[in-house]
Amino acid sequence: MVTLKTKDEIDKLKYGGKILAEILRELEKYCQENYSSGELTTKDVNQKSDELLKKNNVLPAFRYAKQPFPTGLCVSINDEVVHGVPGDRILKEGDLVSLDLGVIYEKLYTDAAISFILGSNKKTEDEFLIETTRDSLKKGIEQARVGNTIGDIGNAIEVCVKESGFKVVRDYCGHGVGYSVHEEPPIPNYGKAGEGIELKEGMILAIEPMVVMGSPEVYVDKNNWTVKTTDGKRAAHWEHTVAVTAEGPVVLTE
Repeated sequence: MVTLKTKDEIDKLKYGGKILAEILRELEKYCQENYSSGELTTKDVNQKSDELLKKNNVLPAFRYAKQPFPTGLCVSINDEVVHGVPGDRILKEGDLVSLDLGVIYEKLYTDAAISFILGSNKKTEDEFLIETTRDSLKKGIEQARVGNTIGDIGNAIEVCVKESGFKVVRDYCGHGVGYSVHEEPPIPNYGKAGEGIELKEGMILAIEPMVVMGSPEVYVDKNNWTVKTTDGKRAAHWEHTVAVTAEGPVVLTE
């Protein structure tokens, strides 16, 4: 069932979303400042995330999901699309890193993700992939308006990605969020304009394009969580939690 949130709930979600955005910025900075030691692991990044969550008095949303994630933070590297489980992997110059985090504030859930390249050894195509993914998210958010449909969001994302020569992952998608980390409706990163559920005031949407350089085919790694590209090519992931309001879309995780 699709739920509608009140103005008071949206205000609380926006406060929680602000904390979430600040934590993700801090984590990116932490990665950039510490990877050159040659000892920074994805487990270290998750530990830093846990410290920041505790400092801000918010809870890790993914640990409280219907199917709890093993850690509070997802850290996906290079060909890992989503759900990268932090462990002993060492971060290196030129890695494409995607961080996905959800927080619970006042019993309300927000969800966001960012992607970036470690260091200055950046390939133009990697940067273009990240830029395209972020641009497609913006295009999708623009369609999150009262009277539009889920198809309008997916179509805007897909068109933007295709125009740049990349592809969207079709096996995973965005979702409603707010009272739990995953709610109805599913929000595919593809579709036909005008089709699907009509958007109404008070809907809270986690819009999250997952974009790949090569084939959109993916598989789940042996840890039963991490989603990887079948051809080993790189992927990027951007996500915001967005409120559908009478005044237009409001990004809660800026």
